[in-house]
Amino acid sequence: MNSLKIVFAGTPEFARIAYKAMIDAGFSVPLVMTQPDRPAGRGMKLQASAVKQEALIQGAEVLQPLSLRLDGKYPEEAAYAKKVLEQLQPDVMVVAAYGLILPQWVLDLPKYGCLNIHASLLPRWRGAAPIQRAIEAGDTQTGVGIMQMALGLDTGDVLLEKSLSIDTQNATQLHDQLAVLGAEAIVEVLHQLGKNTLVAKPQSEEGITYAHKLEKAEAQLSWDMDTLTLWRKIRAFNPVPGVTLPLVGLQEPVKVWEAEVLSTEPKAEAGTVLSVSAEGIDVATANGVLRLLVLQKAGSKRQMVKEFVNGYRIG
Repeated sequence: MNSLKIVFAGTPEFARIAYKAMIDAGFSVPLVMTQPDRPAGRGMKLQASAVKQEALIQGAEVLQPLSLRLDGKYPEEAAYAKKVLEQLQPDVMVVAAYGLILPQWVLDLPKYGCLNIHASLLPRWRGAAPIQRAIEAGDTQTGVGIMQMALGLDTGDVLLEKSLSIDTQNATQLHDQLAVLGAEAIVEVLHQLGKNTLVAKPQSEEGITYAHKLEKAEAQLSWDMDTLTLWRKIRAFNPVPGVTLPLVGLQEPVKVWEAEVLSTEPKAEAGTVLSVSAEGIDVATANGVLRLLVLQKAGSKRQMVKEFVNGYRIG
């Protein structure tokens, strides 16, 4: 087992994959920090995060403070976390989609500081939703970076980057690819930590973009957008929040989960349904045609288009 003493801070599945990879690589992670249990599902029962569930399997101590700010709204929780971390004296803290801002006292406490697994090629797409914003913007490449954390929003020096191409993936598929890539990257960095083989590179001052948090309202789309914009947003907002579009013959907008570009040449007035078949529902956009492949009516389940068209009539 590697002699590094590591604290891991993360919450969703993206983070769990990295945490499990560290365990499988032989690293000691005696303490895991994650978000408090939250209500989830139809019954809104309290549910542990993906990281907490894995930590319990691994037998690690789990800490779930509401805040780490000693001068914040929950100073007692922050003070307790500080006491636990100071007693442990970790060599490094690894952070992945944790969900809490780390104050300076946390950044300074570990011997090698705090390392963040970030799902973009910095400085492009700093912030909360880098995977979705990369797809939405039409980027052809993205990746993961292992960053030495600083107080600014994703401003720290980068120790290692791994890249991959964006083709037709939706946010779910790209998330899964980047989670694996991030797990590989952090294990690689941890193996080199303290050996003077890593060179931290400052981020460029050019090309900085911010991946703002997803808002439900921005996924309510209209057909007067161009074809590529619609296609990218459908992929970017799958699974959350899910794109909605009006469809002739239906009173309420439908959720569109999958689509493909048929044409970027104007064919008809935007919103006109050009063809309905088991292969797809072809709809005119501002500058072309989009074929709808997987849809969901309000109150119903997702359906492949060949099932959806059985109950669909234009007029």
